[in-house]
Amino acid sequence: MATTVSGAPTPPVAGAVILKTPVLSFNDTGLDVTDGVTSNGRWGVESSGIDWEFSLDQGASWTRGSGASFDVKGDGAKMIWVRARDDAGNTSEIVRVNCVLDTTAPSAVAISGQSEGVTNTFKLSGIEPGARWEYSLDEQRSWSAGKGSALGAMGNGLSRVWLRQVDMAGNNSVAQGFDLQNPSVVSHEASGDPLQPSILAPGLQTYLIHGVVVRGDIDYVRWDIPKGQQLLSVKLVQYVSEDAIAFFALQPNKVFDAGIDVSRMLVYGHMGPSDLARNVLANVPKSQVGEGPMTLWFQQTGSQPTRYAIEVILSPAD
Repeated sequence: MATTVSGAPTPPVAGAVILKTPVLSFNDTGLDVTDGVTSNGRWGVESSGIDWEFSLDQGASWTRGSGASFDVKGDGAKMIWVRARDDAGNTSEIVRVNCVLDTTAPSAVAISGQSEGVTNTFKLSGIEPGARWEYSLDEQRSWSAGKGSALGAMGNGLSRVWLRQVDMAGNNSVAQGFDLQNPSVVSHEASGDPLQPSILAPGLQTYLIHGVVVRGDIDYVRWDIPKGQQLLSVKLVQYVSEDAIAFFALQPNKVFDAGIDVSRMLVYGHMGPSDLARNVLANVPKSQVGEGPMTLWFQQTGSQPTRYAIEVILSPAD
């Protein structure tokens, strides 16, 4: 026989109270942070001090949670359900989220190198759907994303370049290094003649122009933007010098005959450590970066040698 203690609170009846819905979160590690593809199976739960539970089989069974997170195991598509629950069996609305867990590193890309004129071209294959490839110039301490299916490198300043792929979930493949000082790789001192610039191989979307300049040694390099393409970015990606200021200019022409007439230059100015990763075309209208030739002028006017690398990326026209 049940007894009731005078003044004691009456336990809530299951279903009589709807609890506050918890907040469910996870770290989308992928290239697109909104696509639900992740390599991290840890999910965070904020439940306002109320107990919570989760289900991985659409509510057929529930597991009591503890703390502020739980881990999901096993690669593949996941349907995550979470709800608050008290000891009387009252529950909140269910939070439902779908995701794909992928913790497997992609295979190393297949790379074939060849020389096209004065350009060393590294063609990549075996890129997973939705993945991207990246390169590193500082022994894998930092990485930059490339476009297209090849990297074209021209110059004589870099020692090594590393290449890898990153899948949709953010997993990295094993990186592969290429010695740019190897005798089998073309080492090219960029032209010092503004009317005969060195010319990059056509048909690629990602280029690295690299070299060493000092007072009296100017580099002139040209590339051609094909029909249907546009110049997306030009960035300084390596700068090694005691002199923090070098100079650059871009002229939309087959040669650099602008001299000091800045009205004939697309962009111009200083380049140094503070300009690393800055896209010098950020404020240039897209109508001015379409089909046609483009010539780069790069110069160090000081007596300290400057080793540099400049990334050039083309993309389909908008």
